Amino acid sequence: MSKLRSHFEITSFGIYENWDEKSKKLPQIKTFTTNIPAQIDIEFGFILHAKKAKGKRLDWTMYHPDVPDNKGRVMEPFEGQVYVRNNDWEFYLGDTVWEPIHNKVGDWRMVIECDGKIVADKTFSVLIEHGDGEIQFWKKRGY
Repeated sequence: MSKLRSHFEITSFGIYENWDEKSKKLPQIKTFTTNIPAQIDIEFGFILHAKKAKGKRLDWTMYHPDVPDNKGRVMEPFEGQVYVRNNDWEFYLGDTVWEPIHNKVGDWRMVIECDGKIVADKTFSVLIEHGDGEIQFWKKRGY
């Protein structure tokens, strides 16, 4: 008797259209990238495709660059759980940049684990764009 093995794959990552977490519809990808411009309400993250994993619990963690809370204390990484709903399922893990921007700049690492093993791991660099910077250079050329 063969044992079904779960399969996980990141199908897209980068900047997405604004996402409504109450909707069943996943956000649409706008730009595939790991370099995220530090702009208010920019949506970034990735979509994980899970196959043969119905009922499995996924634990996600989002490590941020020492973002302080309202009292100035560094917040703990964001964490949560979600259960795979069927055998061909997609899940969006992402975040946005909010005011003030300056303390959101840096690396944001997003990790998803299943049964104690990392099944998805992606790091995004939130960057302040400078007029003469590399991002601005390529952006002017349509990339």
